[in-house]
Amino acid sequence: MGQGQDVVAMRNLEMAHRNGQWVVLNNIHLMPRWLIELEKKLDEFALEGSHKKFRLFLSSDPATSIPIGLLNRCIKLTNEPPAGLKANIKRAFASLNKDTFEDFDAKMKSILFGLCHFHAVMLERKQYGPMGFNMMYPFSIGDLRDSAVVLTNYMENSGGGKIPWADLRYIFGEIMYGGHIVNDFDRKLANTYLDYYMKDELLDETEMYPYNDEEKSLSFMCPSATSYDKYLEHIDFCLTADTPIAFGLHPNAEIDFRTTQSNTIMSTLLELQPRDVVSGEGALTPDEISFGVTQDILEKFGDKKFDTDDIIRSLEEQGPYQNVFIQEMDVMNNLLTEVTRSLRELLLGFAGELTISDSMDALKSSLYLDRIPSTWQKIAWPSMRNLVSWLSDFNYRLTQLEEWQANPADIPKVTWISGFVNPQSFLTAICQVTAQKNSLELDKLVTWTEVTKKMDIAEFDSHARENGAYIIGLSIQGARWDTQTGFLERSRPKEMFCKMPVITVKALPLDKADTSVGIYVCPTYKTVQRGPTYVFCGQLKTKALSAKWVLAGVAMIMDAT
Repeated sequence: MGQGQDVVAMRNLEMAHRNGQWVVLNNIHLMPRWLIELEKKLDEFALEGSHKKFRLFLSSDPATSIPIGLLNRCIKLTNEPPAGLKANIKRAFASLNKDTFEDFDAKMKSILFGLCHFHAVMLERKQYGPMGFNMMYPFSIGDLRDSAVVLTNYMENSGGGKIPWADLRYIFGEIMYGGHIVNDFDRKLANTYLDYYMKDELLDETEMYPYNDEEKSLSFMCPSATSYDKYLEHIDFCLTADTPIAFGLHPNAEIDFRTTQSNTIMSTLLELQPRDVVSGEGALTPDEISFGVTQDILEKFGDKKFDTDDIIRSLEEQGPYQNVFIQEMDVMNNLLTEVTRSLRELLLGFAGELTISDSMDALKSSLYLDRIPSTWQKIAWPSMRNLVSWLSDFNYRLTQLEEWQANPADIPKVTWISGFVNPQSFLTAICQVTAQKNSLELDKLVTWTEVTKKMDIAEFDSHARENGAYIIGLSIQGARWDTQTGFLERSRPKEMFCKMPVITVKALPLDKADTSVGIYVCPTYKTVQRGPTYVFCGQLKTKALSAKWVLAGVAMIMDAT
């Protein structure tokens, strides 16, 4: 189905209905509006009485636009993707033609096995959520088949000589699979996998679990080139259990994955509970809980507001740092206004002076379920917290701005960067101040981070000596920071986040920012959702290869909850 195919489909349906033929309509999810007409047409056929041999087959991707009535009259068959790395590798390998595979030489067989393993890893890593990929991508068996065709052509043209690894890595990572990837860090991840798999060692028995030095008991070796059936047998007997180690992740990643699953289930169960029934003597109703929360929030935040005009008048000179704090105050004023307005409106609804509207009902439900109301979230900062924790965080953010308000001509000795709605603006201000002081071009400066050994703000009695600023509020996920040695290290078991010490952020000319040796360029995000909450890249010292941390999904998080 597609544009213009509705007329053709209807004509064939009419003919099949009369003559008792079969009709197959593929990809009906592409025409959601026409499906309403299809449902009506099938109702007409039912009233008229269809030919007893008439059959209609429909195929679709998962979609919410298919009418319920259409689904109810269907016998539904689904093709679920395999779960687990082992099942995905077997499915990938089984997609290769057995006779064609047996005709290949040893090099080709080994590379194809490595390609199947890479394909399975790219599919299965998605289960680890944001730690796996920043975004979800529609990798399919077609990507593997196309890659195998390109590989065959390249190997034939090489004439049995040196394998063009660089060309293969580029085609697989930037075109075949990379064609789906739009996030730079996900693209870097795919290319890092290919750098590990697609090399000469693949032609011999080599470890397929990347950088598993600390987990020697968990291993999966690429076999020497053998027959098709032997490869399948090797997968069956040697790939024993699913583990994050297979993807280069720390075992903690599975704890995070399972915890997220459990929280989702419990949240769904809470939503499904009836709200008009009170369980237990003296228990509060949902409306009473929402009313109490409303009063508490208004009591705490109802009178707060920043007079930015008065602050601007008191400043002799309004520099980049002052602009940042004033912009933050403007955002907080807007948020405070919306919070107090919506809650006072809800109180009128509770008192019977206003009719409870849909927006008021949604606000009431959010207060009861301990969730951030959507109208507040739209003008606030990204957050994965529950409402109680979010309100506490809100109060801390206001406190930082209130402390700065007492001395607006200067910035705090150590700035809690996680307390900004727009932390990028503070980093830009660092570059602007450096550019102004040293007469440098702003677009040729980048931020550079140096981690100190101090964890407490009280240990600092002055601002950063060089052009830059001290920041705090970051935590690292997927690894830990060793304060004693000053290097990135492997996470401890069950330690999901590691709090980072105070960090010096300064601006450097682009040509002096060398990240080639001993530096992991660590992406920093506002929340564990990652992806759309990206802020900047920090430079962290490492003794291990940077690729190890890329595959481990290591990132700094501003709001780690």
